Amino acid sequence: MKKINELKMVFDSRSVNESFSRVAVAAFSSQLDMTVEELGDIKTVVSEAVTNCIVHAYRDTIGKIYITCTVFEEGVIRVSVRDKGCGIEDVTKAREPLYTSLGGDRSGLGFSVMESFSDKLKVRSKVGVGTTVTMDKKIKGKAQ
Repeated sequence: MKKINELKMVFDSRSVNESFSRVAVAAFSSQLDMTVEELGDIKTVVSEAVTNCIVHAYRDTIGKIYITCTVFEEGVIRVSVRDKGCGIEDVTKAREPLYTSLGGDRSGLGFSVMESFSDKLKVRSKVGVGTTVTMDKKIKGKAQ
């Protein structure tokens, strides 16, 4: 796939930045003339991934969240959300619906939601190093 445009941003893992990241990625992604539904899918994935960084990766501390958003010539958009937090001990277990490491009022559906709105979802993590969630989505759009 040939890259035609890219956005990179870094921000603090503060809850106020979840909506900022969603809107920033949506604005960048809109160059693909996507449908409202496709745009909603991307915004949802970004929200879930960034929320995971805030709630799980950094827990009671503030760290950095890194987002890379790449548009490819073939109408594919790739969004990577990365943290340098605590990491996930068992990614397979974490991707199971209703699993949560925190308990309480957490639903444990984050990865399931991200997967349902993506064509491809990859999760890489190492304990003590951090986690990267990468979503690919082929945009069929309004004019393509």
